[in-house]
Amino acid sequence: MKEDTIYESLFMTTQPGTTSGVLPTADTKHGYVREMFDAIAPTYDRLNSLLSGPLHHWWRRVAVGQAALKPGDHALDVCTGTGDLAFELLRAVGTTGQVDATDFSAPMLRLGEEKARARNRPNILWQIADTQDLPFPEGAFDAVTVGFGIRNVADVPLGIREMARVVKPGGRVVILEFGQPTNPVFNKLYTWYSKHVMPMIGGLVSGRKAAYEYLPESVAAFYSRAEIADMMRDASLENISVTNLTFGTVVVHRGTKQRPDVLEGNNP
Repeated sequence: MKEDTIYESLFMTTQPGTTSGVLPTADTKHGYVREMFDAIAPTYDRLNSLLSGPLHHWWRRVAVGQAALKPGDHALDVCTGTGDLAFELLRAVGTTGQVDATDFSAPMLRLGEEKARARNRPNILWQIADTQDLPFPEGAFDAVTVGFGIRNVADVPLGIREMARVVKPGGRVVILEFGQPTNPVFNKLYTWYSKHVMPMIGGLVSGRKAAYEYLPESVAAFYSRAEIADMMRDASLENISVTNLTFGTVVVHRGTKQRPDVLEGNNP
């Protein structure tokens, strides 16, 4: 109860279309989200498997496939959490490649590092960083991904611009995120599940029910597919594609960074 009260004190802004009608303001979102993930880190992986079954592994594999990586490439996963998407990226780049994994939650990153040591995966570099201000030079990576994290960034357009900034020209930015189901019948079932079942299970396992109430609320209030695609174009990404998975419950957005000659308006 005390933990929920702390979280609820940060919920200030009414948002139409959400499950309880409230979400943190832009000013409080950054701190709220970090504290929330710090708190649920110990049970995060277990709850992922309980709430989505094996599907979350498949979703990540699809996203990595859209990154079009090859052995020896250098990839970045932002908002990596405990690193599940980073491990999938590592499978794509192989032992000769490298993956950088960033998150602003130190407890989540520590769990990712522990998994990497247990699996003998030394070529993932873990670093605390804010997706809105990535500590990398322009054009440093062959692909940049984010899995179920861009929704939690306080300034989403800025986060997307940063991802686009650090990817090489011709490289891909891939955003894997929850969405509103496109099938009306499934949408009703999913809404009921996310509103009632997720918070109940999440609260029982983690002791932080409010964190799992935030999940469906933040999904319902998030930008549309078209709005995210527009943000990607504004970040100098082109060839934008949108792929719906599991009846639209999950969406993969992909864009390719424009090459300098295209940005200058010249033909290649």
